[in-house]
Amino acid sequence: MQAFAVIVAWLALLATSPVYADDIEVRDAQLRTTEEGLVLDADFDFELSPRLSDVVANGVPLYFRVDFELTRRRWYWFDESAASKRLQIRLSYHALSRQYRLSTGLLQQSFATLDEALNVLKRIRNWLVVDRTVTFDEADYDAAVRMRLDPTLLPKPFQLSALTSRDLQLDSPWRRFTVKSPRQLPAPVESREPKAPDR
Repeated sequence: MQAFAVIVAWLALLATSPVYADDIEVRDAQLRTTEEGLVLDADFDFELSPRLSDVVANGVPLYFRVDFELTRRRWYWFDESAASKRLQIRLSYHALSRQYRLSTGLLQQSFATLDEALNVLKRIRNWLVVDRTVTFDEADYDAAVRMRLDPTLLPKPFQLSALTSRDLQLDSPWRRFTVKSPRQLPAPVESREPKAPDR
């Protein structure tokens, strides 16, 4: 009976087709060097359409994907890929606890409202995008980041509707910025030169 109610809710959502779409804007993106490697801090700005808000409130999780790329410029050939990373964030609603949840990997956070969950989703912090074992040449690198709602992970009825309905689509263009000759990352602990013993 519960499964039937969910299907009815899905069909009701699919039957509505307001023209609403709001793209994601990448407000800011910066790379920082840490002991683990290069980490990315990025701020995004967007609003869920009323339809997407209803979708998640009716128990259908939304999957957001953040993509990062780092390439080295080469004047004599195509640019060379130095690193690429993908982060998947799941936004869901738990009816029993009446809380929204953000999940990535084994990490999970709960929120009382959708706005609270979205405020955290929009701020990516300390995301390790380049491991410390990677070394860099003395050259300029181009970094790029984007966020998008992944329609391929929606239930099949919504996937079909997303092909023609803009209010089920949400993504940003690539935000590109130059990294000026990034210094070599800290070497792994096991490969660092040991200190001389005290005499």
